[in-house]
Amino acid sequence: MQALTKAEEQVMQIIWEQERCLVRDIIEALGDPDIPHSTVSSVVRILEKKGFVGHKAYGKTHEYFALIAKEDYTKSGLKQWIGNYFNGSPKQLVSFLVEENQINLKDLNQLMKQLEQLKPKK
Repeated sequence: MQALTKAEEQVMQIIWEQERCLVRDIIEALGDPDIPHSTVSSVVRILEKKGFVGHKAYGKTHEYFALIAKEDYTKSGLKQWIGNYFNGSPKQLVSFLVEENQINLKDLNQLMKQLEQLKPKK
């Protein structure tokens, strides 16, 4: 799956949140009325070319919707990120988080319980 630029990801977050929207809805959600309609429209068309977004036309108006689920993009991005920065090892990621005090013992215990639930029962 292709990576998104920061601007593309910002627009996709809005499309995922709203499920179906027009360019003017995206501009409104961005909270900056000075962003040109053409700029946002260009980003949406790029997302369409990349296969992330589809549209339904109502005359000259286009309603946009996600073709790739946020969860699928998140999984793909996280796997790539772990591969790039932690040699593909989730264990190295967790160790890093512990060393940097970004995860505490309570959270680690909860993760261990989740892992135990995933084990097949004998």
